Amino acid sequence: MFSNKIGVGVIGTGMAAKPHAKALIDLKSILDIRGVFSRNSKKCQDFASEFEMPFIDNIDKLINDSKLDMVIIITPPNQRLELIEKFSSANKHILMEKPIERTSLGAEQIINICKKNEVKLGIVFQHRFRESSKKLKKIIKSKILGSICSVQANVPWWRDQSYYDEPGRGTYERDGGGVLISQAIHTLDLMLSLVGPAKEVQAISHTTKFHKMETEDFVAGGIKFENGAIGSIFATTSSYPGNAESITLNCEMASAHLQSGVLTINWQDGRLEKYGETADTGSGTDPMAFPHDWHRDLIEDFAQSIKNNSNPLITGTEALKVHYLIDGLIESSKIGQIVKINSTNR
Repeated sequence: MFSNKIGVGVIGTGMAAKPHAKALIDLKSILDIRGVFSRNSKKCQDFASEFEMPFIDNIDKLINDSKLDMVIIITPPNQRLELIEKFSSANKHILMEKPIERTSLGAEQIINICKKNEVKLGIVFQHRFRESSKKLKKIIKSKILGSICSVQANVPWWRDQSYYDEPGRGTYERDGGGVLISQAIHTLDLMLSLVGPAKEVQAISHTTKFHKMETEDFVAGGIKFENGAIGSIFATTSSYPGNAESITLNCEMASAHLQSGVLTINWQDGRLEKYGETADTGSGTDPMAFPHDWHRDLIEDFAQSIKNNSNPLITGTEALKVHYLIDGLIESSKIGQIVKINSTNR
């Protein structure tokens, strides 16, 4: 049983935590913020003070809080498994930043832990909550665009070397990969949610001369979808000064283009339609230069799924699809061949 408000805790106060904090402030009418915890006590205290949240000095206080219903985990992916085991065992639902884990096997393990403990697991792919994304999803479902014939997904972002100089960033040990799993994963997830499952991919991945890092900062590839559509994928953090990511769907009756929060539809009869408002996306030097509205709507969706005992829009199982796609792109580059995305992984 839940009170009128859902009790929520926050784990992690790094760069990605700020839009979550702003979203939680907007949702105070339905959420009871029970506290924020981070391994860096001083940083956590400053964060708690800035966003007027209770500071928690011992994580067990959150785990044992009878009024805590859900926890938002915003730590690097190599710090999550133990947290998930503890919170799920205490019957706390879990909303977690992408990626689920550094590897698909690790992601599957986390999903299974949550299933075993009968708690909900949601993943933060906030791009699905943009108004333009939701509008395109609705239009696709109406079938007025006709079949999707080809797809272009582009992530021409920029990160300077100082971004990768942070200890662990861009390594397999902490992040699980480079531009695909840390940046492009949002666009690729949205692409799959609009187009459908991937069938096979062929790609090349590399680290450009712009960066000294362990993992890839450049990926280009081709993709075939189960529905017969073909497409291209381009993702990089070496495109100065960085431009907004985009998805283009070339359909029988029109082309639909998503970029910077705006949906543009070019009909073959000459009509032009636009929906949404231009918004920053964090494509340049400042990775957090984007509004928090999408986080707010995603968190609200997850909280309502707890109250209604329903599934959130983006479950752990749903999020696995993009992990498997990323696996395929990296594997294809390694072996220089087309890689099939196994049907059991879709």
